Amino acid sequence: MGRLDGKVAIVTGASRGMGESHAKRFIKEGAKVMLTDLNEESGQKLAAELGDNARFTKQDVTKLEDWTRVVAATEEAFGPITILVNNAGILGPVTTTVDLDEEAYQKVMSINADSQFLGAKSVIPSMLKAGIGSIVNISSLAGLRANYGFPSLAYVASKFATRGMTKAIAAEYGANNIRANSVHPGFINTPMMVEATDEGGGDALKEIFLGRLAEADEVSSLVLFLASDESSYITGAEHKIDAGMSAH
Repeated sequence: MGRLDGKVAIVTGASRGMGESHAKRFIKEGAKVMLTDLNEESGQKLAAELGDNARFTKQDVTKLEDWTRVVAATEEAFGPITILVNNAGILGPVTTTVDLDEEAYQKVMSINADSQFLGAKSVIPSMLKAGIGSIVNISSLAGLRANYGFPSLAYVASKFATRGMTKAIAAEYGANNIRANSVHPGFINTPMMVEATDEGGGDALKEIFLGRLAEADEVSSLVLFLASDESSYITGAEHKIDAGMSAH
Protein backbone atom coordinates (compact mmCIF):
# COMPACT_ATOMS: atom_id res chain seq x y z
CA MET A 1 0.00 0.00 0.00
CA GLY A 2 1.10 3.56 -0.72
CA ARG A 3 1.41 6.16 2.00
CA LEU A 4 -1.10 8.39 0.18
CA ASP A 5 -3.58 5.80 -1.05
CA GLY A 6 -7.02 7.39 -1.42
CA LYS A 7 -5.68 10.95 -1.21
CA VAL A 8 -6.38 13.69 -3.76
CA ALA A 9 -3.80 16.45 -4.03
CA ILE A 10 -3.15 19.76 -5.75
CA VAL A 11 0.51 20.72 -6.19
CA THR A 12 1.25 24.19 -7.54
CA GLY A 13 4.42 25.15 -9.37
CA ALA A 14 4.69 21.50 -10.37
CA SER A 15 6.38 21.69 -13.77
CA ARG A 16 9.94 21.75 -12.42
CA GLY A 17 12.10 21.85 -9.30
CA MET A 18 10.59 20.95 -5.94
CA GLY A 19 7.02 20.94 -7.26
CA GLU A 20 7.88 18.33 -9.87
CA SER A 21 9.60 16.24 -7.22
CA HIS A 22 6.63 16.46 -4.83
CA ALA A 23 4.21 15.42 -7.57
CA LYS A 24 6.33 12.42 -8.52
CA ARG A 25 6.56 11.20 -4.93
CA PHE A 26 2.84 11.67 -4.36
CA ILE A 27 1.97 9.61 -7.43
CA LYS A 28 4.44 6.91 -6.37
CA GLU A 29 2.73 6.72 -2.97
CA GLY A 30 -0.77 6.29 -4.41
CA ALA A 31 -2.22 9.80 -4.55
CA LYS A 32 -4.20 11.30 -7.39
CA VAL A 33 -2.58 14.63 -8.24
CA MET A 34 -3.58 17.79 -10.08
CA LEU A 35 -0.39 19.53 -11.19
CA THR A 36 -0.58 23.25 -11.90
CA ASP A 37 1.86 25.77 -13.31
CA LEU A 38 2.13 28.55 -15.87
CA ASN A 39 4.55 26.40 -17.86
CA GLU A 40 1.97 24.43 -19.79
CA GLU A 41 4.33 22.48 -22.04
CA SER A 42 6.43 21.06 -19.21
CA GLY A 43 3.41 20.46 -17.01
CA GLN A 44 1.50 18.52 -19.65
CA LYS A 45 4.58 16.44 -20.42
CA LEU A 46 5.11 15.56 -16.77
CA ALA A 47 1.46 14.65 -16.20
CA ALA A 48 1.58 12.34 -19.22
CA GLU A 49 4.69 10.66 -17.82
CA LEU A 50 3.04 10.15 -14.43
CA GLY A 51 0.03 8.32 -15.85
CA ASP A 52 -3.70 8.15 -15.20
CA ASN A 53 -3.52 9.41 -11.62
CA ALA A 54 -2.07 12.74 -12.74
CA ARG A 55 -3.64 15.71 -14.50
CA PHE A 56 -2.26 19.10 -15.43
CA THR A 57 -3.97 22.44 -15.75
CA LYS A 58 -2.41 25.81 -16.42
CA GLN A 59 -2.88 28.14 -13.46
CA ASP A 60 -2.04 31.65 -12.39
CA VAL A 61 -1.95 31.14 -8.63
CA THR A 62 -2.54 34.85 -7.99
CA LYS A 63 -6.03 34.72 -9.54
CA LEU A 64 -9.01 33.55 -7.48
CA GLU A 65 -10.89 32.57 -10.64
CA ASP A 66 -8.05 30.23 -11.58
CA TRP A 67 -8.18 28.60 -8.16
CA THR A 68 -11.94 28.13 -8.48
CA ARG A 69 -11.44 26.45 -11.85
CA VAL A 70 -8.61 24.21 -10.59
CA VAL A 71 -10.61 23.01 -7.59
CA ALA A 72 -13.61 22.20 -9.80
CA ALA A 73 -11.44 20.34 -12.31
CA THR A 74 -9.74 18.34 -9.55
CA GLU A 75 -13.01 17.35 -7.93
CA GLU A 76 -14.46 16.35 -11.28
CA ALA A 77 -11.43 14.18 -12.10
CA PHE A 78 -10.68 12.67 -8.70
CA GLY A 79 -13.18 13.72 -6.02
CA PRO A 80 -12.83 15.95 -2.93
CA ILE A 81 -9.36 17.33 -2.29
CA THR A 82 -7.48 16.16 0.81
CA ILE A 83 -3.99 17.62 0.21
CA LEU A 84 -2.85 21.04 -0.93
CA VAL A 85 0.83 21.80 -1.50
CA ASN A 86 1.28 25.53 -2.02
CA ASN A 87 4.65 25.28 -3.72
CA ALA A 88 4.62 27.98 -6.42
CA GLY A 89 7.00 30.83 -5.70
CA ILE A 90 9.65 33.18 -7.04
CA LEU A 91 12.82 34.68 -5.60
CA GLY A 92 12.34 38.14 -7.07
CA PRO A 93 15.08 40.75 -7.38
CA VAL A 94 18.10 40.57 -5.10
CA THR A 95 18.40 44.18 -4.00
CA THR A 96 18.23 46.54 -1.05
CA THR A 97 14.98 47.81 0.42
CA VAL A 98 15.63 51.32 -0.89
CA ASP A 99 16.23 50.03 -4.41
CA LEU A 100 13.32 47.57 -4.39
CA ASP A 101 10.53 49.06 -6.47
CA GLU A 102 6.90 48.72 -5.50
CA GLU A 103 5.90 46.67 -8.54
CA ALA A 104 8.57 44.06 -7.87
CA TYR A 105 7.62 43.92 -4.19
CA GLN A 106 3.94 43.40 -4.99
CA LYS A 107 4.73 40.68 -7.53
CA VAL A 108 6.77 38.67 -5.02
CA MET A 109 4.09 39.06 -2.34
CA SER A 110 1.33 38.12 -4.77
CA ILE A 111 2.97 34.92 -6.01
CA ASN A 112 4.55 33.77 -2.76
CA ALA A 113 1.99 34.81 -0.14
CA ASP A 114 -1.34 35.93 -1.63
CA SER A 115 -1.51 32.74 -3.69
CA GLN A 116 -1.31 30.61 -0.56
CA PHE A 117 -4.23 32.48 0.99
CA LEU A 118 -6.23 32.00 -2.22
CA GLY A 119 -5.28 28.33 -2.32
CA ALA A 120 -6.45 27.70 1.23
CA LYS A 121 -9.63 29.76 0.73
CA SER A 122 -10.50 27.73 -2.38
CA VAL A 123 -9.51 24.24 -1.25
CA ILE A 124 -10.70 24.15 2.37
CA PRO A 125 -14.40 23.77 1.37
CA SER A 126 -13.45 20.62 -0.54
CA MET A 127 -11.50 19.32 2.47
CA LEU A 128 -14.50 19.99 4.69
CA LYS A 129 -16.55 17.76 2.40
CA ALA A 130 -13.87 15.07 2.61
CA GLY A 131 -13.70 15.35 6.40
CA ILE A 132 -9.90 15.53 6.36
CA GLY A 133 -7.17 17.70 4.92
CA SER A 134 -3.50 18.56 5.01
CA ILE A 135 -2.19 21.89 3.74
CA VAL A 136 1.57 22.11 3.24
CA ASN A 137 2.79 25.64 2.60
CA ILE A 138 6.29 25.91 1.21
CA SER A 139 8.04 28.78 2.93
CA SER A 140 11.82 29.14 3.27
CA LEU A 141 14.61 29.50 5.76
CA ALA A 142 13.99 33.19 4.94
CA GLY A 143 10.63 32.77 6.67
CA LEU A 144 12.50 32.26 9.93
CA ARG A 145 15.40 34.68 9.64
CA ALA A 146 16.62 37.52 7.44
CA ASN A 147 20.01 38.01 5.81
CA TYR A 148 21.36 41.31 4.56
CA GLY A 149 21.00 41.67 0.80
CA PHE A 150 20.02 38.10 -0.08
CA PRO A 151 17.22 37.51 -0.47
CA SER A 152 15.38 40.82 -0.66
CA LEU A 153 12.91 42.26 1.86
CA ALA A 154 10.05 41.20 -0.43
CA TYR A 155 11.06 37.54 -0.37
CA VAL A 156 11.60 37.54 3.39
CA ALA A 157 8.27 39.29 4.00
CA SER A 158 6.40 36.84 1.77
CA LYS A 159 7.89 33.81 3.49
CA PHE A 160 7.18 35.15 6.99
CA ALA A 161 3.61 35.73 5.80
CA THR A 162 3.37 32.08 4.78
CA ARG A 163 4.41 31.04 8.25
CA GLY A 164 1.74 33.21 9.89
CA MET A 165 -1.05 32.15 7.56
CA THR A 166 -0.21 28.52 8.19
CA LYS A 167 -0.65 28.93 11.93
CA ALA A 168 -3.92 30.83 11.49
CA ILE A 169 -5.36 28.09 9.26
CA ALA A 170 -4.23 25.38 11.68
CA ALA A 171 -5.96 27.16 14.58
CA GLU A 172 -9.15 27.84 12.66
CA TYR A 173 -9.70 24.42 11.07
CA GLY A 174 -8.07 21.94 13.44
CA ALA A 175 -11.46 21.00 14.84
CA ASN A 176 -12.46 20.03 11.29
CA ASN A 177 -9.54 17.57 10.99
CA ILE A 178 -7.69 19.91 8.62
CA ARG A 179 -4.02 20.38 9.38
CA ALA A 180 -1.63 23.07 8.12
CA ASN A 181 2.16 23.11 8.32
CA SER A 182 4.92 25.17 6.77
CA VAL A 183 8.14 23.80 5.29
CA HIS A 184 11.29 25.92 5.45
CA PRO A 185 13.97 24.72 3.03
CA GLY A 186 17.48 26.11 3.02
CA PHE A 187 19.52 25.87 -0.17
CA ILE A 188 18.03 23.28 -2.53
CA ASN A 189 19.48 22.18 -5.87
CA THR A 190 16.65 23.47 -8.06
CA PRO A 191 16.71 25.60 -11.23
CA MET A 192 15.62 28.69 -9.26
CA MET A 193 18.42 28.32 -6.71
CA VAL A 194 21.07 27.61 -9.31
CA GLU A 195 19.98 30.68 -11.27
CA ALA A 196 20.30 32.80 -8.12
CA THR A 197 23.67 31.41 -6.96
CA ASP A 198 25.45 28.60 -8.80
CA GLU A 199 25.45 24.82 -8.85
CA GLY A 200 27.60 24.71 -5.75
CA GLY A 201 25.49 27.10 -3.73
CA GLY A 202 27.98 29.96 -3.71
CA ASP A 203 28.89 31.38 -0.31
CA ALA A 204 26.01 29.54 1.36
CA LEU A 205 28.11 26.39 1.73
CA LYS A 206 29.99 28.09 4.56
CA GLU A 207 26.80 27.93 6.67
CA ILE A 208 25.61 24.45 5.70
CA PHE A 209 26.73 21.83 8.21
CA LEU A 210 26.52 19.02 5.65
CA GLY A 211 28.55 21.00 3.12
CA ARG A 212 26.20 20.52 0.17
CA LEU A 213 22.91 21.64 -1.31
CA ALA A 214 19.86 19.46 -0.72
CA GLU A 215 18.26 17.59 -3.57
CA ALA A 216 14.59 18.32 -4.24
CA ASP A 217 13.62 14.75 -3.35
CA GLU A 218 14.94 15.24 0.17
CA VAL A 219 12.41 18.05 0.65
CA SER A 220 9.73 15.85 -0.92
CA SER A 221 10.28 13.27 1.82
CA LEU A 222 9.29 15.86 4.41
CA VAL A 223 6.35 17.15 2.35
CA LEU A 224 5.14 13.58 1.86
CA PHE A 225 5.25 12.94 5.61
CA LEU A 226 3.25 16.10 6.36
CA ALA A 227 0.71 15.28 3.65
CA SER A 228 0.20 11.75 4.93
CA ASP A 229 -1.73 10.44 7.91
CA GLU A 230 1.62 9.60 9.53
CA SER A 231 1.72 13.23 10.71
CA SER A 232 -1.88 13.19 11.98
CA TYR A 233 -1.02 15.01 15.24
CA ILE A 234 1.24 17.65 13.68
CA THR A 235 -0.24 21.01 12.76
CA GLY A 236 0.55 24.71 12.98
CA ALA A 237 4.29 24.00 12.98
CA GLU A 238 7.40 25.09 11.10
CA HIS A 239 9.52 22.30 9.66
CA LYS A 240 13.10 23.25 8.84
CA ILE A 241 15.10 21.34 6.26
CA ASP A 242 18.31 23.34 6.04
CA ALA A 243 21.24 21.12 7.11
CA GLY A 244 21.83 23.26 10.15
CA MET A 245 21.85 26.73 8.60
CA SER A 246 19.39 28.00 11.23
CA ALA A 247 21.44 26.51 14.05
CA HIS A 248 24.18 29.16 13.88
